[in-house]
Amino acid sequence: MTSKDYLSQEEIDALLRQSESMNSSEPAEKTVDDYLTELEQDALGEIGNITFGSAATALSTLLGLKVDITTPKVSIISRTQFEEAFPKPHVAVHVNYVDGFEGINSLVIKKRDAQVIADLMLGGEGNPVDEELNEIHISAVQEAMNQMMGSSATSMSTIFNRFVNISPPGIDILNLESGEGVSNLPEDETLIQVSFRLLIGDLIDSNLMQLLPVHFAKNMVDMLIGGAQESTASAPVASTPEPAPAAVPATPPPVAEQPPVQQQAPQQPAQDYNGYGQAPMGMPQGMPPQQPYGMPPQQPYGAPQHYGGMPNRNVNVQPVQFANLQNGAYGQVDENNLNLLMDIPLKVTVELGRTQKQIKDILELSQGSIVELDKLAGEPVDILVNNKLIAKGEVVVIDENFGVRVIDIVSQWDRIQKLQ
Repeated sequence: MTSKDYLSQEEIDALLRQSESMNSSEPAEKTVDDYLTELEQDALGEIGNITFGSAATALSTLLGLKVDITTPKVSIISRTQFEEAFPKPHVAVHVNYVDGFEGINSLVIKKRDAQVIADLMLGGEGNPVDEELNEIHISAVQEAMNQMMGSSATSMSTIFNRFVNISPPGIDILNLESGEGVSNLPEDETLIQVSFRLLIGDLIDSNLMQLLPVHFAKNMVDMLIGGAQESTASAPVASTPEPAPAAVPATPPPVAEQPPVQQQAPQQPAQDYNGYGQAPMGMPQGMPPQQPYGMPPQQPYGAPQHYGGMPNRNVNVQPVQFANLQNGAYGQVDENNLNLLMDIPLKVTVELGRTQKQIKDILELSQGSIVELDKLAGEPVDILVNNKLIAKGEVVVIDENFGVRVIDIVSQWDRIQKLQ
């Protein structure tokens, strides 16, 4: 045998690899392309981009810091990948759609990020020392997510042109080692994962993950794409002008067929519309123009116009007459009608002062605590009627009861401005 009859080592390795691949029975790992088309992925990412943009604005208002949520990345995740995706405890927030859609939306953030958000909402600096989330912190995170998802639902109402309402969010600690919180995630084996980069000031640079069932994600995408296609298909129909009907010479009706009122009406000089003796477009010939007050004419005067193929004819134009309202019933006010309002009860409140405190200060209040108000000693108190300021007064004691003596009445102009 010559050297040409032997296989090289590279050829032997290639044959072995090919044999192993043919004998392997493991199925290929599925990707998001197996569940969503490229168009559906882009549509789902755009929905997340718009809705969580509004959610970032709501969270920024709550925390008083700049919040950025970057462009989302759409992928899939199976339950077998939960331990790899969430190796440490996370916080999962679940929201059910009760109107507009049928489905569940789960948000998953790191436990440390939830602690920072809770600390900021409770008036802290965003550097919590405690590594555990107590009930107050969980309630603060739940309120933050409630505001975020509420703004997200409002944006979805605008996108899909339908009323969207959500249930109050539920919150769980997601711990894969103990199995805590896993049962509250969507029950599907494979979920759509939309990942966002969450930036909160200089405190948080992390990921925010949205988990959606595949059928719920496809339902939203179908509604969005289907609505866009319907509007696109209807646009040419609305914008395409109808072909003008062929001009058919019409024979003017004989004079004998004219109504008696028109025969007996005195002939007056025809109104000249910029040199053309006919009525505006859309007005039957022989009728006086009755353009609604304040509405522009249907077409500019001065253009030759026809109505139903009728030839141009002069019309009778008469000046309009209005009733004199100077001495009418509107010039006087019936005092008897005011008496109907005299028995309506109103709520009168005397406000000593106000203040603003953080949640942690409110929780620290106890018996004997002193709350400082925003008014100086001896300063007049506010007198409000149905929560509208109408007067200033001073506190007095009448027998054994408190009272208030009115010392200044808010001017009528100021009261009108406050009512607005």
